[in-house]
Amino acid sequence: MLPLTGSAQIDPIKRELFQLGYNQSLEGHSPIPGYAYYYYNQPGFLKTNLTLRLAVAPVYVDSELGIREALGPNTDLGLGLAGGGFAESYYEYRQGQFIPGESFTGHGGNVSLNLYHLFNPGQLIPLNGVLRGEVAQSFYERDRTTVSSFVLTTDQTSFNVRTGLRWGGKEPLLAPDLGMELSAWYEGRFRPNPGTYGFANDRKVEAGTHLLWGRALLAYTLPESQHNFMVSVTAGVSARPDRFSAYRIGGVLPLASEFPLTLPGYFYQEFSANRFALINGTYYLPLDHRKRWALTLVATTAYVDYLPGTEQPNSWNSGIGGGITYRSSSKAWQVFAGYSYGFDAIRDGNRGGQSLGILMQFDLERTKSDLYDPGPNSTFLRGMDRFLHSFQ
Repeated sequence: MLPLTGSAQIDPIKRELFQLGYNQSLEGHSPIPGYAYYYYNQPGFLKTNLTLRLAVAPVYVDSELGIREALGPNTDLGLGLAGGGFAESYYEYRQGQFIPGESFTGHGGNVSLNLYHLFNPGQLIPLNGVLRGEVAQSFYERDRTTVSSFVLTTDQTSFNVRTGLRWGGKEPLLAPDLGMELSAWYEGRFRPNPGTYGFANDRKVEAGTHLLWGRALLAYTLPESQHNFMVSVTAGVSARPDRFSAYRIGGVLPLASEFPLTLPGYFYQEFSANRFALINGTYYLPLDHRKRWALTLVATTAYVDYLPGTEQPNSWNSGIGGGITYRSSSKAWQVFAGYSYGFDAIRDGNRGGQSLGILMQFDLERTKSDLYDPGPNSTFLRGMDRFLHSFQ
């Protein structure tokens, strides 16, 4: 599983992160649901106004060269290049069951041009706009389990555009000390070579798909107790979606994409949706006086309007999760291990899905400099300073 790491502005903070996530269901069968990648962001790359961003997975690379103030004092430019193996693979799920005979492998890459504009310079919470144009190419091939009577779609070229507004933001971390976001987005995907595929051409690749979605998010750390919580509401609608462009919901992999649609206790991307609304809450409760060990609780519920051909009897799906998180004293690294239960997951004709997961983050930059003072108040204040300065 590969990260989608685009953002709504050029990140001015130097970062070196290693991210790993794995989510294994205890019932049923699904493809390997996990990710492992190195994330690097270097402001002042070669020149003071250049920023290099890289996300490197074992068989995939996502990169962007950002040019600050390229089109004026508040407008930046980004040149993106990404590509590699397996990122365009498609996995079919119906009625809580993975269908390997109708799934197949996809590889691909893209080039993009990105414009980032700050609308309210000097304000405490920034309002950023983004305009992205992208040309993407996908190549498909049969898996060894794809049935012979299933006809693959032809390789696809796609011309994509995304635009949106983001007020605030969230750092690319498992559990940010602080963060808030209100954002709204539109994405159009246009394919000059649409067609049909599947069994007797029973599935269609749409010539044009339109997606509209938004997110409200708040992450906060109580300064004295160091209790941390994050709540978010994400909702989206679409016009003329197909299996390649529908919203995919399920699993607990929070850094697998820029807008992760996680649902504990379910397969990763188990649901394909025309429309959806998802409410998520996470709470970290410290268990020791040094705030290294924490009980982590997660609760999520989602309304899903299913893509035709992937329907299930119930539109609401809910899940909970719990586990233990360990953080080093400097927060240079942290590990979470936990259990999830999906109340409405269909497994062997019954309701209820279980899964185990592990998440790990290693921050190489925090091992090189003392970012936080020993006291809890200093941690909070420096965390706030880091969050606010990440948008300047």
